[in-house]
Amino acid sequence: MEIKTISVTYHRKFNLGDFESVELGCSLWGQIEPEEDAEGATQFLFEQAKASVKEAAMPLIKASSHQMNKARMYKQSAQNNTTDKGENF
Repeated sequence: MEIKTISVTYHRKFNLGDFESVELGCSLWGQIEPEEDAEGATQFLFEQAKASVKEAAMPLIKASSHQMNKARMYKQSAQNNTTDKGENF
């Protein structure tokens, strides 16, 4: 089977707190030649779609106190896990 067109869709839903959320998505299409790597092209399109959604989401996340608190907690957790692993070494 010859693949001529690749389509990738990436969606992500963000909880903004106070029972509010936003879903952002991006769909990309690409045409490939028979000698091109379909799997590589698919991965490239996926990464591009993901980056596009992330770029669109950043202003919303920064404006959301819920998401910013979530990011702070995640960062603290990651720092604590790194410290704990070093102490147990």
